[in-house]
Amino acid sequence: MVIIIGAGPIGLATGIQLKQRNIPFKIIEKGCLVNSLFNYPTNMTFFSTSDRLEIGGVPFISHGPKPTRSEALEYYRRVAESYELPIHLYEAVQALEGTDGDFTVTTDKDIYKASKVVVATGFYGSANMMNVPGEELPKVKHYYDEPHPYAWQKVLVVGGGNSAVDAALECYRAGAEVSMAVKYDTIKPSVKYWVKPDIENRIKKEEVKGYFNTTVKEIREKEVVLDTPDGEKIIKNDFVLAMTGYHPNYPLMEKLQVELTEDEKCMPVYNEDSLETKRKGVYVAGVVCGGLDTSRLFIENSRVHADQIADHIEKNL
Repeated sequence: MVIIIGAGPIGLATGIQLKQRNIPFKIIEKGCLVNSLFNYPTNMTFFSTSDRLEIGGVPFISHGPKPTRSEALEYYRRVAESYELPIHLYEAVQALEGTDGDFTVTTDKDIYKASKVVVATGFYGSANMMNVPGEELPKVKHYYDEPHPYAWQKVLVVGGGNSAVDAALECYRAGAEVSMAVKYDTIKPSVKYWVKPDIENRIKKEEVKGYFNTTVKEIREKEVVLDTPDGEKIIKNDFVLAMTGYHPNYPLMEKLQVELTEDEKCMPVYNEDSLETKRKGVYVAGVVCGGLDTSRLFIENSRVHADQIADHIEKNL
């Protein structure tokens, strides 16, 4: 039995590869199916075309040139149903004991015996915190959903990447009074090329207020304190959308005894060919392999991990 932790696209792809090799497995997911994609903004459109998000040879047909979040959720549901994948949702892994060939996986619902374990937990499940006073207030959101709740409200968007820009533009068009706090001197060059000129023009026309080289110092009930190049500035505020990025579930990695690199990327140490970690019999798959380097791996270029892992498991069972 192989236990796959994470029911994202790469976890599903790994399950499909194991099934095609007649290797028994279970997929365990702490949230809903493709939980990371579910937490994407409601109106999000993928950067990639649908064919690059396909798994298991199942065609992904979208209505536009690039698929939407809702189309992706439907697609991966259809794939899971088509292959009849054994998936346990809303079940969190708590511990991993034993050695290669004889593991015991403990969750908050059950205990499983496993010969191998695959970690495909992504990085979108854990938000990067600003670690400032007031961040715990209910008005602070680390995941953006849709613009409607912020209509006619004073909204501060923290960040200068794709998520921040999308949130700022959508909220602005829904009637919010939007400000952006960007720690760099400009919007990130990596922002989608068809969106970047839009936000830059909104800032230039002061339809969105841009604070650059700026960080959040404190969040209060009705205002936010910013640390700007011109000194401390207090602005009125109803909501803070902290689009500050995300990171892998490191507490889980520690429980699984997965060794990490000691550099700034803090990525799992694994064999490039097999994806097996230093803990023999434990593999990593998908974007979790990149650690804090979240711009290197995506669904489209980590789908091959499923084949690599399944091949190695088949040879070593």
